[in-house]
Amino acid sequence: MVYFPLKPFFIRYKMSEDKLYLQNENYNKIVKAIKFIDENFKEQPSIDTIAEYIGMSKYHFIRVFKEYVGVTPIQFLQSITLNYAKEHLKESPSILESSLDLGLSSPSRLHDLFVNVIGVTPKEYKQLGQNVQITYGYGYTPFGNALIALTKRGICFLGFYDTNKEDVYKRFKQIWAKADLIEDNKKATEVLDSIFIKKDKRFSLYLKGTNFQINVWKALINIPDGSITTYQEVAKYLENPKAVRAVANAIGSNPVGYLIPCHRVLGKSGAMTGYRWGIERKKILVAYEALKKK
Repeated sequence: MVYFPLKPFFIRYKMSEDKLYLQNENYNKIVKAIKFIDENFKEQPSIDTIAEYIGMSKYHFIRVFKEYVGVTPIQFLQSITLNYAKEHLKESPSILESSLDLGLSSPSRLHDLFVNVIGVTPKEYKQLGQNVQITYGYGYTPFGNALIALTKRGICFLGFYDTNKEDVYKRFKQIWAKADLIEDNKKATEVLDSIFIKKDKRFSLYLKGTNFQINVWKALINIPDGSITTYQEVAKYLENPKAVRAVANAIGSNPVGYLIPCHRVLGKSGAMTGYRWGIERKKILVAYEALKKK
C-alpha cells in the first residue's frame, strides 16, 4: 500500500482498515472452505464443489486464493496434507540447532533480530499488571479478527477470534487482571496494519510468564518463516528433552499469536495438533508461510 504524505491521517487509516477488512473477509471464506474439506476429505471434493459451498464462483474462488496465498487452491490443499507436513518435519531437527549458528546477517534470523522479548520481573509477575497502562483494541487481519494490546515496553497480547470477542478479551484480561486498560481501536488498527500490511518486523514484546514459558516462546521465535518443527525438538533445543508436556503447555499459553509463531509447532507425526486460536487458522498459517517461502 502506498501512502501519499499530503493525505490526512483518517484517509490513510481508512485505506488500511478497508484492506484489512477485505483480507479478513477472504480469510473467513478460506476457513469455511478448509472446514468443508476436512469434513469431506474422503470424497476429495472438487474445486467447483468447494466454491459452490462457500458461495463463490469457481473462478472467483481461485482468484481469491491466488490473491490471498499466491497459489491455486489445489496447491494450497496439497500443502496442508499430512504427507507434506511429514516431509518437512524431516528438516526440523536441524532447524532450531542451525539457528544458533547463523550469523546476524542471515535472512533466517530476521524475525529473531527484530522481535525483542522483554519479560516481566518476578515482582511484576505477581502484581498481575498493577500500575501498567495497556492500550488495546480490536481490528481485522488477513487471518481473522484480532485483539491486540500494547504497553510502553511492547506488545503484550495478540489473539484471534471469529465472532465472539468476549472470549479473547477474557483471556487477555486474565493475564493482565490489574492493569489500567484503555480501549483504542484506531491505535489497534494502526499496529495491526504495521504487522500484516506493511510487514514491519521491528517489534518489542512485553511478556508475562514464568522463566520456562518465556524461554519456550523465545525458542519459537528462532523457527524461520516457512519452517515447522515438533514439541520434542523444542524440548531438545532447550536442553530438556523430557519436558515435552511442559513445552506443549507453554506453547498453548502463548499470549502473542503470530509474532511468537506457535503455529509452526506440530505433533511428532506431523498432525496439526491443537491451536488456541483455532485449528483451521493454524492450517492456513502453516500453508501460507510454506507457500510464501517457495
